[in-house]
Order: sequence, then C-alpha cells, then structure tokens
Amino acid sequence: MIAEIVMCMLATVAFAVLFHVPATEYFFCAVNGGVGWVTYSFWLSHGAGLTSASIWAALALTLAARILSAVRKMPSTVFLITGIFSLVPGAGLYYTSYFLIMGDLARFMEKGTETLKIAGAIVLGMIFGLVLPQSWFNHLGKAVERIRR
Repeated sequence: MIAEIVMCMLATVAFAVLFHVPATEYFFCAVNGGVGWVTYSFWLSHGAGLTSASIWAALALTLAARILSAVRKMPSTVFLITGIFSLVPGAGLYYTSYFLIMGDLARFMEKGTETLKIAGAIVLGMIFGLVLPQSWFNHLGKAVERIRR
C-alpha cells in the first residue's frame, strides 16, 4: 500500500514537470495525487466497486486541489490535472482497444462499458467538488495564512 502511494506521488510529480508546474508546487501536487490514491484504495478495500471508489477519489482529490489552490494562491487546475492522473483508467482504455482490434466484441463491450463508467465517475466527482463556492476555500486559505503569522 505504501509503495503504491509513493509511486502515485512520483507519477504525479512527473506529470507536474511535464505540464510545467512551478517547482515550488511539486510537493503539493504529489500530496494531492496521494490523497486521490489513498481515497481510492480505502473505498476499494471497504468493498466499493471501481466506479464508486473512483467517484469518491475524484471528489476528495478535487476538494484537496481547491484547498491547496486557496492556501498556495495558485489555480486549482495546477493540482487537479496533475493529481487526477493516477485515477485515469489507462489499462481499461488499452484493453478496450485491444479487444476491439482482436475482434472479441463481447469482451470489448464489457471492458468498454466498465472504462466508460469509471471515466464518468471521475468527471462526476470533479463536478461535485467544483460546484462548491470558491469563497469557502478562500476563507480556509485566509485562516491558514493567519496561523502562519
């Protein structure tokens, strides 16, 4: 479990480098990616399906990105886009394409439906996290600023 979290955080930093995120934000991007993966793993280990775990992880990751954006005074997309990488169903996309090319239409439909559900769950989790007013997060950022002084 620890190795998975560390690898997820390293992959998140790699995407942060790829997307030209300021170097001062690498650590926070990694933390956000870790939050998403820990949430995903938690829900999977407690019996949730892949789709349910994905929606909760995307929601947690989005809320963490918005908190980090208020505290670090950066756009939330800096943390959200890099952090969401670990949740993207890349293997599902690969196997969906593979089964289509191999002509195995039954498995193509099965894997494609599962992958589409996971991708939709990630989008819904992000939407649920983004509909909350930014002022809530700004108040939190100001409170953290006062504590720092």
